[in-house]
Amino acid sequence: MMDLGSEQTTQPSTHVNRKELLSNVMKRTSEWILSQDIPSDITIHVGRTSFSLHKFPLVSKCGYIRKLVSKSSDAKLSAIEIPDIPGGAEAFELAAKFCYDINFEIYPENIALIRCVAEYLEMTDEYAVGNLVGLTEAYLNEVGLKSIASSVSILHSSEKLLPIAEDIKLVNRSIDTIAYIVCKDSQYGLNSSTFDWWAEDLTVLGIEFFQRVLIAMMARGFKQYALGPILTLYAQKSLGGLDISGKGRKQIEARIEHEKRAVLETIVSLLPREKNALSVSFLSLLLRAAIYLETTVSCRVDLERRMSLQLGQAVLDDVLFPSYSLPGGTFFDVETVKHIMMNFLEYEMVGNQLGFNDEENVFPSASDMEKVGKLMQDYLAEIASDSNLSVSEFISVAEVVPEQLRITEDMMYKAIDMYLKAHPALSDVERKKVCSVMNCQKLTREACAHAAQNERLPVQIVVQVLYYEQQRLREVMDGSLVGADPPSRPPKFNWFSSGISPVTDEVSSLKRENQDLKFELMKLKMKCREIEKRDDKSAASTPLGITTPPSDKPRLPRKSFITAVSRKLGKLYPSFGADEVTIPSPSKRKNKPSRDRRNSIS
Repeated sequence: MMDLGSEQTTQPSTHVNRKELLSNVMKRTSEWILSQDIPSDITIHVGRTSFSLHKFPLVSKCGYIRKLVSKSSDAKLSAIEIPDIPGGAEAFELAAKFCYDINFEIYPENIALIRCVAEYLEMTDEYAVGNLVGLTEAYLNEVGLKSIASSVSILHSSEKLLPIAEDIKLVNRSIDTIAYIVCKDSQYGLNSSTFDWWAEDLTVLGIEFFQRVLIAMMARGFKQYALGPILTLYAQKSLGGLDISGKGRKQIEARIEHEKRAVLETIVSLLPREKNALSVSFLSLLLRAAIYLETTVSCRVDLERRMSLQLGQAVLDDVLFPSYSLPGGTFFDVETVKHIMMNFLEYEMVGNQLGFNDEENVFPSASDMEKVGKLMQDYLAEIASDSNLSVSEFISVAEVVPEQLRITEDMMYKAIDMYLKAHPALSDVERKKVCSVMNCQKLTREACAHAAQNERLPVQIVVQVLYYEQQRLREVMDGSLVGADPPSRPPKFNWFSSGISPVTDEVSSLKRENQDLKFELMKLKMKCREIEKRDDKSAASTPLGITTPPSDKPRLPRKSFITAVSRKLGKLYPSFGADEVTIPSPSKRKNKPSRDRRNSIS
């Protein structure tokens, strides 16, 4: 802090003796003007503010005003207009005080203002010894640009003083000082102790200067992966106020929306390329904001790919992106989740082909595959209750979860059951399509018991469940009769297991090609669905031209489970009785089996 105009200053390094800087004549004249209360002879208009002053103190130190007075054809010039002075009336008032030798203080918060107005008014040593430009430069070199805090404060003040702050290199000098000190502290292991406060200081900067500071830091050797916490802190502060948690986009001022969009796109461009440099929850928040603010496609795609690399670390809330579309749409943005999952499968496929198993690698590990499989089934169960989710959308999400990722089909069955419950007006064809994404053979006994009594399922699915459960019981009984251990379900298939017996290169190649074809087919299906939805959105809810009955018409009550199933099975297999359900074996003869050889489930 410096006190200008006094005999002594608070900073010894910038001490200025006014008797040495002003001639005796100028000093006596200034003191006489102040003591005698001489009427003003010139008015300076700065914006809407007017200053009644005297020509002599001003022209003695301000080259700008001296030139205006000398070039004026009016010998009695009494008014000067200065409309575009940097810092406005506040800055000019400080310059005028200096001309009148009135005390005022210099500190980091106003040094940029004073330095710029001094440059604009040409208050150099050419017009007066020890003028304001020289004094402010001395303060900057000895005090202002010696710490991160003061440099950030100067840089922040310079944002409102453009372009003159750029012209006098004040911006570049401040940025270079910040980058130098941060990298020096980081090099000597001081970064951990200083990070908290200097990173918080940087959040006051606008996005343009913030970006330039980070680029300067990296140019001096600061590691990009270490930018993660800084970017997180800046994003939380600069993107605050966006309501990205609810459905629908709320109206915000166009200028604010544009500023926040620019901030977000810049932050994404600065994100570290290394995996795990940022938490998946933070990436999810950025992606929500990108969808809400309708950023560029490249910005959203970048965030989707980053999330897919760390999808194994995500929890359900991280993938529940609200839909900000028009009313009548789905509550959740399922398209974004499908894109993330497709990217994840693509990384997994490439990793399999190249043989990467290291969890530190960019490719998914075996544990990631398991977690993602469970996560996506949880997601499917969560969105199933959305009454606006069409059959095609439900199926498209289910199809991006490969069966190999599903240890059992219990979670898939739960999602299907919830979807059928939330959409009671579906036709039989639509219910069959929904159930087609489930492999009944992988249901546990508990799920089979529930499915066998679930009246929402199509009868064909119930038949499959009963058949596979009966087959499993038969195998258990056959094993117990011969004294063998009862057969268990097939063990979980691990794509990454090192205990799998080696196979020939040709077989491995064929398996990889088969996986590639399945993946490409899945992508083609998604593209076709997107085209169909654009061409005819109304046909999506009623596939194959089946007319959906009105939702307000109640469904007819069913009788008991056994009676209902027997009645439907009777149509399919006339030989079935009402008291028992028998699945005919294709190996048996067509003759009616004897009663003591029947296998029934009552």
